[in-house]
Amino acid sequence: MTRKQKIWEYIQENTSNKPEGFTTSELVQVLGLVRSNVSKELNELVRENLLVKTSGRPVRYLLDEKNSAIQVKKGSMKELAPEIGESKQSEADVFEKIIGWKGSLKNQVDQAKAALLYPPHGLNTLITGPTGSGKTYFANAMYYFARNNQIIAADKPFTTFNCADYAHNPQLLMSHLFGYVRGSFTGAAEDKDGLIQEADGGMLFLDEVHRLPPEGQEMIFYFMDHGTYNRLGETVKTHHANVRLVCATTEDPESALLQTFVRRIPITIQMPSFKQRTMRERLQLLKHLLVIEANRIKKNIRLNEDVVQALLGSVTYGNVGQLKSNIQLVCAQGFLNSIQNKTEILITFAQLPPNIKEGLSLLANNRKELGELTKMLEPAMIVRPDNDMHVIDESGDYELPYNLYEIIGDKAAVLKSEGLDQSAINNFILTDINVHLKTFYQGAKKVQTENNLNEIVDQEIIDITRNIMQELETKYEYSIGSNFIYAMSLHISSFIKRLQSGQPLRAVSSDIVEMVKEYQLEQKIAEHIKALLEEHYHFPVPESEMYYLAILLVSLKTAPTSGKVGIVVAAHGKSTASSMVKVVEQLLSVDNLKAFDMSLDMSPQIAFQGICQEVKEIDHGNGVLLLVDMGSLSTFSDRLTASTGIQVKSLDMVTTAMVLEAARKTSLIDSDLTTIYKELREFNGYSRQIQIPEKKVVEPDKIVLGDKRKKIIIAICSTGKGTAERIKGILDQILVDNLIDDIGVVPLSVVGMEKEVRKLNTQYQIIAATGIAKPNIKVPFISLEDLLQGGGEKFIQMIENVGFPALKEAEALEKSDTLTEETAQQYLDQYFTFLNPHKIIKILWDYCNFIDRHSDFDFTNSMRISVIMHLGGAIERELLGSTLSISDEEGTTVEKNSNYKLIKQANEIIENTLNIKLSEAENFYIIKLFDTQIANA
Repeated sequence: MTRKQKIWEYIQENTSNKPEGFTTSELVQVLGLVRSNVSKELNELVRENLLVKTSGRPVRYLLDEKNSAIQVKKGSMKELAPEIGESKQSEADVFEKIIGWKGSLKNQVDQAKAALLYPPHGLNTLITGPTGSGKTYFANAMYYFARNNQIIAADKPFTTFNCADYAHNPQLLMSHLFGYVRGSFTGAAEDKDGLIQEADGGMLFLDEVHRLPPEGQEMIFYFMDHGTYNRLGETVKTHHANVRLVCATTEDPESALLQTFVRRIPITIQMPSFKQRTMRERLQLLKHLLVIEANRIKKNIRLNEDVVQALLGSVTYGNVGQLKSNIQLVCAQGFLNSIQNKTEILITFAQLPPNIKEGLSLLANNRKELGELTKMLEPAMIVRPDNDMHVIDESGDYELPYNLYEIIGDKAAVLKSEGLDQSAINNFILTDINVHLKTFYQGAKKVQTENNLNEIVDQEIIDITRNIMQELETKYEYSIGSNFIYAMSLHISSFIKRLQSGQPLRAVSSDIVEMVKEYQLEQKIAEHIKALLEEHYHFPVPESEMYYLAILLVSLKTAPTSGKVGIVVAAHGKSTASSMVKVVEQLLSVDNLKAFDMSLDMSPQIAFQGICQEVKEIDHGNGVLLLVDMGSLSTFSDRLTASTGIQVKSLDMVTTAMVLEAARKTSLIDSDLTTIYKELREFNGYSRQIQIPEKKVVEPDKIVLGDKRKKIIIAICSTGKGTAERIKGILDQILVDNLIDDIGVVPLSVVGMEKEVRKLNTQYQIIAATGIAKPNIKVPFISLEDLLQGGGEKFIQMIENVGFPALKEAEALEKSDTLTEETAQQYLDQYFTFLNPHKIIKILWDYCNFIDRHSDFDFTNSMRISVIMHLGGAIERELLGSTLSISDEEGTTVEKNSNYKLIKQANEIIENTLNIKLSEAENFYIIKLFDTQIANA
């Protein structure tokens, strides 16, 4: 019997005794269900006109006597709105209603059918896959398929049990599953059946089955073998049940489950992640979830193409479940903004939350997928309610336990009656929506896989940490926090790295020794961890490390008593610092991080004021650590201390690993700024088993002896933004791919280039250059065209040699004559975010052809690709409203240039076809681009 059936039948049977109706609390107490689930089902019964609810407080639910459904016979739910698989008895194959049943889920559907139809009683099944990939949904589909095909009787239940809910209390977990007898534990006043007996004749779904303790797994596989079991407190297995068992886990079964348990489950179904679905299926899933919301709102939902792309791109950790939650959030906001519209809600890109907006950029990183999606989309999507659409009933982590739209409507009415205007109502409720949803989905988002962590720490260390965690839970019954895996893995990795690099180990102060004595259990556990590490690595772990392990354990469950050291990450670029902070916040539960992104055109004084504000906000009384990338930011610490009165210490060359280590260290109890600063100065990353390729020997006459300046490559385009930033991204990736981490990339504008190069050359060692123009400095240079055309490997050779003979090879690359319209389109396709290269490449190619025909200079391939890339950036800037600016003096000179008239005529091609008029500032930079290219030809 489903949860909704249980509630419906109880109200039917007891209405005569409670004519005034039932409250949610009364039903929770009587039926022993979770309040949120009861509330959800009651509202569903109201929407189906089976119940009505009173307007007073407390809200009561009673039968809708005007509806014929009250005549439904006891135990029957045929008049209820049918779920999938219940719509028609002839629709036996409910799998055909699942998106992807002929595509990415074809093998999974075939496996499920084979397991259910296998004689005589089917096969037990294990469903694996990441969080939110649809394991619960698929298990429900298996149940309805079995029921519709008379494999399971129609009155037999689908029973769900999440093993994670009781993972820290094995006795309670076992009593829920198998039942118990009177006196088996404190509070067991009478015998009680468990879920296995309740599921007799039906299907039992064990979610997060890896959280079953070993003894529980043993009892389950004994039940699989014999069909008998004993309740808690019994010694003889005398109870029988016929149950089809479906289990699910997010973990690798080979390592997370007993092998004896896994061997008894012959069918393993692997659910694909959202990214493994085809783009067509992802779009179908989005439409399907939007229809569900349209049915709830009873209005059409209209959304633009960029909103669809942002929603699909926003799925980063929770797969289909996350998409579902993001859709619910934006629909709730759209519902509020369109509350006066009786027929439709409008969702625009501007109203999306920042994390969902970011999905558009994330999707754009994969140009192939974006291209596929673009072909399937219209400028606007309209989703209408579909009362014939049936949805498999599931109680997933991403299903709201209440009707959000009812809450919004009720609150809006109350606020309006109190005299608030629409703007104030919107602000009030939007804040409420975000708080509710953030709280509700926080638990789902915490289910992070190891994918992020094992990019930083060896999997071996993660496995060791998992073993430590299991021992702490079983041997010491020690409470483990949600971030234990991350914190302990990083701690062990950092310790091993120090040993590998030969750095001196930290001395232990007498204060720390005395403090650890107050935590005897943690000290005992730390000694045990020390022994486990010695056994695994076969080297002695010093006594000092035991104290630091104890401090870590205490810190993971105790907030620092003297205030954490604050951390501000500041870096050049639109989102460099924010990205690093976001990763760390996802990995560790920390609240002492701030990010400051310094755009390339921001003055140091403005940056100082912004960072000053961040320092004030994040200081908890123990000082602030400023982590920066380079340049003027590294000089701010003393000024910040003087300006704010807060002690600030600064470290440059910040990396994500450094931010992680800083966050980890500042979370330790009684950590102080000076100690953390000193230790981070010696931090060289976490222990990783990477084979570093041998460096080529550089001849002495090819380098400046004793030059200790940081090495940089300069990336040159017409503005220093746009294309130059993309060149920087390309070079950064090339350097990472070749394991070169001691060379920076600085974007430059061609305007004032020589002056800026001379300035940079006093601070850094410029070892190479690339872009649209060659600077007047004797370093290897590769043109933008050849870099985009796959010259990365050649460029790396030039960097490693740091020798001038490589200049001839670079010059040879520049003379390539293989540029075609198709090649140019590929460049745009790979390096621009919002443009559709298929639509604009011909326009830009025609633009270059016009210049070529009407100019008297040699229009080279290098010049053509530079112009195309620059124009792509100019068009994107116009579309995003982020246009360039020039000084009055530069504005007066642009019209005097000999190429100005030609550029204006060529611009008409863009204006007539795209209805985009380029500004005088853009014209100035296009002319500078031509002047520089001609001068260097």
